[in-house]
Amino acid sequence: QVQLAESGGGFVRAGESLRLSCKCSGLTVSLNTMRWYRQALGKQRELVASMNSDGTTYYTDSVKARFTISRDNAKNIVTLQMDSLKPEDTAVYYCNANEYYWGQGTQVAVSS
Repeated sequence: QVQLAESGGGFVRAGESLRLSCKCSGLTVSLNTMRWYRQALGKQRELVASMNSDGTTYYTDSVKARFTISRDNAKNIVTLQMDSLKPEDTAVYYCNANEYYWGQGTQVAVSS
């Protein structure tokens, strides 16, 4: 059974950082395409960042140079380092595997 569990969300001020983690079981992160999505209140869920099995990464324009996706193969964890946070980054962040498996989400709130 595949399970994805996010952690690391919280309430911060603009310009601060947060590090989200997605601990995976039943699935090997290094062999799959892992993604971080977010959904702000009243908005559609959007793709934030992804990492393919070969290590290729993708970032949506609004987070480029501020967010970094990475993985720890030994711990089977995918992380999203978020720096220079902005109020518009406020959302529930979800970990996703292969566009099929989802975590429960973790709330990120950024005040101005």
